[in-house]
Amino acid sequence: MKASIHRPTYIEVDLSAISYNLGQVVAQLPAQTQVFAVVKANAYGHGVLPVAKTLLDQVDGFCVSNIDEAMELRQAGIEKDILVLGVVPTDVLDLALAENLILTIASREWMEMVDKDLLHNLRFHIKVDTGMGRIGFRESRSINEALADLRQYGAKPEGIFTHFATADQEDDAQFQTQLATFKQILAELEEVPIMVHASNSATSIWHADTVFNMVRLGDILYGLNPSGRDLSLPYPIKPALTLISELVQTKLLKAGSTIGYGATYTSSEDEYIGTVPIGYADGVIRRMQDFYVLVDGAICPIVGRVSMDQITIRLPRSFPLGTKVTLIGQEDSANISVQDWADYLGTINYEVVCLLSDRIPRLYK
Repeated sequence: MKASIHRPTYIEVDLSAISYNLGQVVAQLPAQTQVFAVVKANAYGHGVLPVAKTLLDQVDGFCVSNIDEAMELRQAGIEKDILVLGVVPTDVLDLALAENLILTIASREWMEMVDKDLLHNLRFHIKVDTGMGRIGFRESRSINEALADLRQYGAKPEGIFTHFATADQEDDAQFQTQLATFKQILAELEEVPIMVHASNSATSIWHADTVFNMVRLGDILYGLNPSGRDLSLPYPIKPALTLISELVQTKLLKAGSTIGYGATYTSSEDEYIGTVPIGYADGVIRRMQDFYVLVDGAICPIVGRVSMDQITIRLPRSFPLGTKVTLIGQEDSANISVQDWADYLGTINYEVVCLLSDRIPRLYK
């Protein structure tokens, strides 16, 4: 999808904030810890190439979800290590080899489907399922067998990792269980790969004492608290994303006027209503009705249903066309954060930024 550059709606990304946030986390990590920036899902909606290029000198590599995301980095000239966290189809191993990618191997079934000739010189990390229930080996015996076979075929085991389900929660019982399981599996391996990692953003922040020798930093880079509001951050971070639009029409509607699809809103008195060119096709989903935006520092509720391309807001007075509308960000003393959106929608801040579609241009500072 091409960005709608001729529409007055845009995302502004503060790359210096992302760099700062990375530095804040790294300063708390043990020396010599390998740092991989997680830039999957278009760098959590922030724009993968500008983000990756900004962090090049601060990280040892990048994590992505799939091979296409990895290829986007390679085609942009980024040569640092790239770990593909998801399972890659077996018929694209030649591409992974050609581009020097690090793959995740998570099951015997996958190994049995692979053309064994393509395993020669393949760089990989073993994924261990210690309690997420998604991809990964669950027993040390099967990992030992897999590693032996992979070495026999000339593959290069460079790492082993797991992922915690509750590292961002105050109750750490599940976290401790998973951690103990991972340590036990490592202890039972005949040979442990060099890179061992279990730390995402949350683990790196609140369980820094459990960092092995590599971390995968995602949500925190973008100025977002991985726990939402459940846990306080031990150091300051800076929000990196602002979402801006403007008024394209303002009108005075008489009392009793209905607004939007389904006529779900009726004005109780004469009201100024503004139209803003952003909608659910951009990630402002229909449940955002009755949330609010900022206009000239004033809180203005979204009234009527969110349309595909437009929202309508109630204004305290008439404003000229082109007046700035802040959907995420600071305006005077008022602020709307990504977390505010998440709280209202009953979801997590990760989902909010990933929902912001490619139709919205990203501008960088």
